[in-house]
Amino acid sequence: MISRINGILIEKLPPTICIDVNGIGYDVEVPMSTFYDLPEVGAKVSLYTHLAIREDAHVLYGFLRTEERIAFRTLIKVSGIGARTALAILSGLSCEELAQAIAQQEATALTKVPGIGAKTAARLLLELKGKFSVASISPTGVATVPSAQDDILNALLALGYSEKESKQAMKTLPPGISVSEGIRLALQGM
Repeated sequence: MISRINGILIEKLPPTICIDVNGIGYDVEVPMSTFYDLPEVGAKVSLYTHLAIREDAHVLYGFLRTEERIAFRTLIKVSGIGARTALAILSGLSCEELAQAIAQQEATALTKVPGIGAKTAARLLLELKGKFSVASISPTGVATVPSAQDDILNALLALGYSEKESKQAMKTLPPGISVSEGIRLALQGM
């Protein structure tokens, strides 16, 4: 596995760049978030990489930040999400925005990405729920503890209530309420 590549940036043709490493040019596909942060052609560059080996090609994907590579690897594990779609998602959303959309189960943030429809967004939210957070993609591993409000909302969604119904019921809850009491009161109010 090629984990990192260091060399001279010799070509930039979005979404592909070419890096010269001791006389050998490597084509590397990058998300637009990485592309915009690259130095000028002729400058040194260092990328974290992911090598995908298929029957018809060996494709190298590059990222300036480890968080992007971790997010990419997490996305391509979802059924129906290929490398191109994962690059499109990372081009349209930062890792933090993606983690927030998944944590809050907001499909609209995902559907703003070209090529992501409602069904794909729903599948991403379902399969990545609980598996994808800022802490899981952060190299520092600093985690944030979900609030009681988040837990209550997730419980109502799991019971089959819509996000709109759940948020409406939660507006009547007093601040600082426990999760179990909040769920009980929200259900009574529905």
